[in-house]
Amino acid sequence: MNGTGVLDRINQPNDIKKVNKKEYGKLAKEIRGFLVRSVSKTGGHLAANLGAVELTMALHLAMDFPEDKLVFDVGHQAYTHKILTGRKKDFATLRTYEGLSGFPKRKESDCDAFDTGHSSTSISAAVGLATARDLAGEDYKVAAVIGDGALSGGMAYEALNHIGGSHSKMLIVLNDNNMSISENIGGMAAYLGKVRTNTKYVEFKDDLEQTLRKTKLGTKLVYGLKRSKDSIKHFIVPGMFFEDMGITYVGPIDGHNIELMTRAFQTAFKANKPVLVHVVTEKGRGYEFAKADPSAFHGIDPFDVKTGKVLKKSAGKSYTTVFSEAICELAKENEKVAAITAAMPQGTGLDAFSKQYPERFFDVGIAEEHAVTFAAGLAAGGYSPVVAVYSTFLQRAYDQIVHDVCVGGLPVVFAVDRAGIVGNDGETHQGILDISYLSHIPGMTVMAPRDATELKEMLRFAVALKQPVALRYPRGQACELTEEIRMPLALGKAEVLYHESEIALLAVGSMVETAVKIRELLRAGSYRTTVVNMRFVSPMDTNLLDEVAANHRVVVTLEENVLSGGFGEKVAAYYAERGWQVRLKNIALPNQYIEHGDAAVLRQKYGLSPETIAEEVRAFYRGN
Repeated sequence: MNGTGVLDRINQPNDIKKVNKKEYGKLAKEIRGFLVRSVSKTGGHLAANLGAVELTMALHLAMDFPEDKLVFDVGHQAYTHKILTGRKKDFATLRTYEGLSGFPKRKESDCDAFDTGHSSTSISAAVGLATARDLAGEDYKVAAVIGDGALSGGMAYEALNHIGGSHSKMLIVLNDNNMSISENIGGMAAYLGKVRTNTKYVEFKDDLEQTLRKTKLGTKLVYGLKRSKDSIKHFIVPGMFFEDMGITYVGPIDGHNIELMTRAFQTAFKANKPVLVHVVTEKGRGYEFAKADPSAFHGIDPFDVKTGKVLKKSAGKSYTTVFSEAICELAKENEKVAAITAAMPQGTGLDAFSKQYPERFFDVGIAEEHAVTFAAGLAAGGYSPVVAVYSTFLQRAYDQIVHDVCVGGLPVVFAVDRAGIVGNDGETHQGILDISYLSHIPGMTVMAPRDATELKEMLRFAVALKQPVALRYPRGQACELTEEIRMPLALGKAEVLYHESEIALLAVGSMVETAVKIRELLRAGSYRTTVVNMRFVSPMDTNLLDEVAANHRVVVTLEENVLSGGFGEKVAAYYAERGWQVRLKNIALPNQYIEHGDAAVLRQKYGLSPETIAEEVRAFYRGN
């Protein structure tokens, strides 16, 4: 900006209030330019942030930070908020290790009222903040920003139901861009579509008083009919869903008109009840490539600003792509195979399936709980449903997995993508808990492939098994361990890749490739090392566990999951129960949340790199 732009004057919270109204448009344009340039270098969530620039500016004009409390749903659209609260200087470090988070973080700034990363949570958190304010006798403003896509999540309705009964004084901003990550589906999307395009009520409301005052009945009739306006409103606007729940509805209004939104927000904050302001925005606004393909620019790696092309392409197929190809092949052979996603057809690789088998593809919106129980119903009806979901999002449906799938032993397959460290999105997105929360569920089979070929084989095996199965695989490029002999899959049976003595490496999923590299490093010191692809975390191959305990001086477990409740602890418990006096070393992630940063950097920090583990195994073997 060379010190001449409006954005250069935004360095502290509330600096935006010093900006002349005539400069709002220029500031919005400069923020967009800054976002495009910054994200092109670091990667990040671009399209959603470009669409929310004016909306965030208007909120900052109507609120005072950090005194007032603003909660973003998911939080990936909070970049402008960060810029306006003094963090502009840190954007070169966005989503890098020890750098600026891509999501709101209370430990990062006292202007971030609540840590977010998953969808449909903002209204619940905001009403909690509003209630805490009221109980303490304080008077700060509370606002929640929620996208129309997030309204497909059931938790949002639970919060709306609570607010309608509690009459909490707060603002809900419905940021309606007709998108979640992919295009929205379902009843709420259809409802909002009708509201967006219905001008009858808006025109009627604007002309009501002027028209009535021309009648001979005068002001009494004006007053009487104004009192009946709500009834007229219900008649003209379909459903009036929010009003029926006791929440005053305003809108839809232009989500890129800063002054209009600012006035609406200021008026809403004066009301002694919950108010929902419905603003219509354009995802990707201001950058032609993001506007043309907002899904591609939802979360994007570093790219060329001039062309919109990602700078670094993966040299091979990702595990997600391998899964995509495998389920399409399986569906071609088996007409009972169905696929389910919770608003993530592209992220989970089901977009190809949706095109080839549309009648067996189901996008249920951001509703993981419903996705799981819906799959259970399909399974009870004779189908073979595969629920493709990120590890971190499957956590939201734990009770449904237990109660609706596993208790009845229904044949639902969970394709658990992004298992393990995923990197730059940080604590709320790392898939480091799934082994722990899935493997202890009675009746749940938990599998993890060593490479691309085994992922395809395991998906076929899982569907044929006709019982609950979780198949976990990591983010990123799929490896291919081609030099090893492949043993046929059998339930609960591991695969020995190298059979030697002294040290046994028992590896799960992505850690098998790491174990092979560790073996090579240990060979340099003449250590004889067995490498086992465990394949199954539940049920475990206990015969194999007995064999390695009897024939090796040291046994080491390797997993990309927290230690607590993980594979290593299951092995330790088994050995203790059987009375084996084995020297056992568990290599896993610590029992803590893993921050954002490059995945390789995080693996190095937390001791999961081949070099770090090899040195640790040598020291353990020597008794150090």
